[in-house]
Amino acid sequence: MSLSTARSFLSEACYGEQELDANSALMELDKGLRSGKLGEQCEAVVLFPKLFQKYPFPILINSAFLKLADIFRLGYGCFRHRNNFLRLCVLKVTQQSEKHLEKILNVDEFVKRVFSVIHSNDPVARAITLRMLGSLASIIPERKNAHHSIRQSLDSHDNVEVEAAIFAAASFSAQSKDFAAGICNKVSEMIQGLDTPVELKLKLIPMLQHMHHDASLASSSRELLQHLVNSYPSTPMVIVTLHTFTQLAAFSLIDIPKQLQLLLQYLKDDPRKAVKRLAINDLKLLAKKAPHLWIRENTQMLCECALSSPYDSLKLGMLAVLSTLSGTIAIKQYFSNMTGTSSVPPRLTDLVKLAQECCYHSNLAVAAHGVIVLSNIAVSCPEKVQLEQDTVLGVESILMLCSQDSSPSAQTTLKTALTSLVKMLKSRPHLSQPAVEFLLGQLHLSCDSSRVLMCHALAAIATHLPVLGDGMLGDLVDLYRVASHSSTDKQQELLVSLATVIFVASQSSLSADVKMVIKQQLENVANGWTVYRIARQASRMGCHEFSSELYQSLRTRVASEHFYFWLNSLKEFSQAEQYLSHVEDGDYSGAMSAIAEALRSYQKGIASLTAASTPLSPLSFQCEFIKLRIDTLQALSQLICTCNSLKTSPPPAIATTIALTSGNDLQRCGRISLQMKVCMDEFRSLAARYADLHQSSFDADYATLRNVELQQQSCLLVSHVIEALILDPQAASFQEYGTLGSVQTESEYERRMMSVFNHVLEEVEGLTKKHPPVSYLLALSPSPRTPSEPIPVQNSQQLTLKVEGVVQHGSTPGLFRKIQSVCLNVTSVLQSKTGPDYKIPLDSKTNEIEQRVEPHNDYFSTQFLLNFSILGTHNVTVEASVVDESGTEWKTGPKTTVSVKSLEDPYSQQLRHQLQQGGAQPAPQRGAYTRF
Repeated sequence: MSLSTARSFLSEACYGEQELDANSALMELDKGLRSGKLGEQCEAVVLFPKLFQKYPFPILINSAFLKLADIFRLGYGCFRHRNNFLRLCVLKVTQQSEKHLEKILNVDEFVKRVFSVIHSNDPVARAITLRMLGSLASIIPERKNAHHSIRQSLDSHDNVEVEAAIFAAASFSAQSKDFAAGICNKVSEMIQGLDTPVELKLKLIPMLQHMHHDASLASSSRELLQHLVNSYPSTPMVIVTLHTFTQLAAFSLIDIPKQLQLLLQYLKDDPRKAVKRLAINDLKLLAKKAPHLWIRENTQMLCECALSSPYDSLKLGMLAVLSTLSGTIAIKQYFSNMTGTSSVPPRLTDLVKLAQECCYHSNLAVAAHGVIVLSNIAVSCPEKVQLEQDTVLGVESILMLCSQDSSPSAQTTLKTALTSLVKMLKSRPHLSQPAVEFLLGQLHLSCDSSRVLMCHALAAIATHLPVLGDGMLGDLVDLYRVASHSSTDKQQELLVSLATVIFVASQSSLSADVKMVIKQQLENVANGWTVYRIARQASRMGCHEFSSELYQSLRTRVASEHFYFWLNSLKEFSQAEQYLSHVEDGDYSGAMSAIAEALRSYQKGIASLTAASTPLSPLSFQCEFIKLRIDTLQALSQLICTCNSLKTSPPPAIATTIALTSGNDLQRCGRISLQMKVCMDEFRSLAARYADLHQSSFDADYATLRNVELQQQSCLLVSHVIEALILDPQAASFQEYGTLGSVQTESEYERRMMSVFNHVLEEVEGLTKKHPPVSYLLALSPSPRTPSEPIPVQNSQQLTLKVEGVVQHGSTPGLFRKIQSVCLNVTSVLQSKTGPDYKIPLDSKTNEIEQRVEPHNDYFSTQFLLNFSILGTHNVTVEASVVDESGTEWKTGPKTTVSVKSLEDPYSQQLRHQLQQGGAQPAPQRGAYTRF
């Protein structure tokens, strides 16, 4: 009963349906451990990883591992095999919970209980213990008794114990330099010993890959591996030795060029296919690890081997290595080193010849790699080789071959070819139009799965290059009618893909006929999810009127009230954007009306969006972004009104006199100068809010962050224009926009934004040159017992504030960026003072400390020393933010505030009473002036 209760708790806690105390779950599992039934004991043991995942805190993990160590040491039951099975379960739990091992507080006690089993008479128990020690190597790398036991067990006569000792030795060698240096000779003797079985040698050799801690150790290991390669020519021995050779070189780095030569030599000369496959796999590993170390001779030898190989499987592997290299700096080195040293023209090199041949190979995977190599060469080395047309022809041949084949291999090849085509067309825009026309023609002859991939390619090309026009809409709409005759999953995907291409081709203005066709087909066969996806695509492509209609039709087709409000908010937002899209340049009255209508729809939408949020899905980013959008439109409306007010309220006749009297030359312009100042401050405030939203959106994708950044830059641009033209041209600086022009834009929307930015800047520079400016002369633990009760501390002592926490991830941690460190900022502010009214230095009133701590397996902990020398109540605020791998700080929170009450220490209090009784005035508190 108790075990089922624990299982129920863990299953419910994982889905957030019930929150119970972690200690309660641990106690329930402990009852299962003490059961007399082996099955319940084992089941309780294997539930511990779920407990660690739900509550990854050191205190709980420490207690749990100590209980597991007791199980490992003693077991329950009187039979040896029962104890060993329980020990095996504990071993598996330890290996599954490797990232929590560093949170064990009593490491010595834990290891002591586990290590006691090493003295058992049972070799299986000793073997499990050795594997347990190997799994703990990350937290006990220098434990000498473990080192000694592993060395002894390598000489055991029991094969199970020896294999376990090899596993433990490999684990400790990877963690400890001293152990690796000490065990290296022992392992070498065993490998070279005539009495060591070949099977055991094959398990000992991989241990040498960890001998990379210093140059001498790596060199001696490399010499041994070279000796083994020459002395033991059997296939298993060569494969294991070569792979260990490669792993050692990858760790030590300096030996990679030698290893490349060795692998290529075996690939060229060794007739065994198994050895060649191993060499190819290791070459691919080194191509990913260090492509900059591949010289031209290495790439040339690989090309020669691929050209001469009669086996498609081997040719495919070598082409995979070359396609990896072609996307790196190695391809530039291949062609640059050839200039002046070879009489062979770049177009006739073996690499180009191989890629051209493979593009038309009967093996689809080989053809795909050929296209990858050609496209990478065309993009990276256009000044050396002109291969654009060859790449296009290769892609077209693959399209004709695979477009009617729905098999997985054909679809993978087609996707690879289309990806290479899109990549090349980005750098060669003049080839886009004929390529798009070919894709459109091929759409009618393809199967549905191929049509989906080709539509994705068309949308990707047209998003970067405006090559789809109204003349192509007819064919797309006809194909849309044909595609909607079925309701299979692939057909639903095709409907979304085709609709996206139609939206791109229509350039934000769908005709009534096109909208009618799409809506009719959606009503016939499309499910609600397909309609929603098409509506989102319409919003992305600027077809807001159509997307609003689709959202409105979907509102009554959902089963949740929150979903209804979500769809209603999207409908309102689409309507708002539709009003804004009708504004024409120079029509200021129309702009004011459009902004007013858009604001009305946005206000309705934000109300629905707030209603759609739930505690589990608060939609905080969406709400904040829409609020910023609303405030930006209001600021733009105010700016237009301010500009128009100059016509109706010109400067008064005495404006010049007022300017001379006040010394403010801007007063000559009247009250518009103050209104413009307000507008400029408003746009700067909006830019700061956009920056805060950007910093707090750690889990956002790059496109979303780029959009937020562009909105921020647009607000900064408007404030800069106001300052440059009206307020203070000398102080106006727009250097922060210098980098935006060099950023690679990813969509037509970004290109239009950048074009507007550049146009505005050019206009501002021209106006400032033509017209003189108006003026150049402007100037945590301990915690309180109750939330409302402050933490007491004596003013003569410092408070040690311990801050700890766990980094929580979503469903896909590290999707766009990884957390490098956690930045903790602690500040304290004096709220109320209870001591004598003396003049207090400013630095005694506050504490401001910042620390960065690197989380270990998502857990972090640090301490702060805070000074509260002033008697009274202080508010202490602890705010956390995360720093990614590039050093960017993200304000993700959380933010916690505690209250601290500083009390007078007994000695000072007694001294003050004595002085008061003696008639003397109390001396100032020493803590108010200096810190002890």
